Amino acid sequence: MLRTTAIVLVEPQGALNIGSVCRVMMNFGFNDLRLVNPRVDHLSDEARNMAVKAGSLLDKAVVFSDLAEAVADCHLVFGTTRRFGKYREEFIGPDAIGERLLTLPPSDRAALVFGREDHGLTTAELDFCQVLVTIPTRDELPSMNLAQAVCLCLYEIEKKIDDRQSRIPDTRTPALSQNLENMYQHMRQTLLDIEYLDPQNPDHILRAFRRIFGRSDLTEREVLILQGLWSRIDWLDGQRRN
Repeated sequence: MLRTTAIVLVEPQGALNIGSVCRVMMNFGFNDLRLVNPRVDHLSDEARNMAVKAGSLLDKAVVFSDLAEAVADCHLVFGTTRRFGKYREEFIGPDAIGERLLTLPPSDRAALVFGREDHGLTTAELDFCQVLVTIPTRDELPSMNLAQAVCLCLYEIEKKIDDRQSRIPDTRTPALSQNLENMYQHMRQTLLDIEYLDPQNPDHILRAFRRIFGRSDLTEREVLILQGLWSRIDWLDGQRRN
C-alpha cells in the first residue's frame, strides 16, 4: 500500500520543505514523490541537506506541469485543505486516510495531494480529488507547515498498516483519475448542450455531482456506463435539434 501511494506537492515554494517531506516519506516507507510545477530547485543543496539520507527520493522525484497529469494513473486521490465552502461539505481527518487506503486492492495506486505553503490547493485542483482531508487545528493559526502536515498524515496511515493482514480488501477497483476526469468533461458538455447547466457558471452544479460520485468510488465499468449515458443524451439532443 505504501509503495503504491504517491505524495504530490503542488507548486512547493521551499526547498527545505521538499527535503523535509522526503525525510518523512522515508521514515514511513513511502517512495513516490511527485512535484507539480515546483517554484524552487528540488535538487538544490538546501533540499538535500534537509532530506539527509532520503536524498535518493529527490533524485527519483517526477515533475509534472499540472495536477491532472500528476494523478492521471491513480485510482483514489486525497486532497488536503483548510478552506471550507459549499463545494466542500464532507471531510475526513488524517486518521481516516489509512481506512480508505485499506479498501483498495494492493496493486491500485493512490495519491495524497498537498497544496502551496501560502494558500493551499485551489477549488479547481480539489476537483481532481475524490476525498478531502483536513487536519483539525486551532483558529488562531489553522494552517500547518507543509512538511509537518505530510508527517502527520503519513504517521496516521502507518498506524493502519498492521490491519492489512486482517482485512479483506474491496474487490472494486476505482476508475483511474484520468478516465474519471474525461467522464466529467463529457458530462459537463452534455449538460451544457441540453441547457441543464448555467452557461455562466456551469461548475456550480457540476461540483455537486463530483462530490456525489466521489463518495461512490466509481469503477472503470461504472465510468463507461456513465459515458454511455452522456453519449445517448448527446444523440437524443441531436435528434431533437434536427
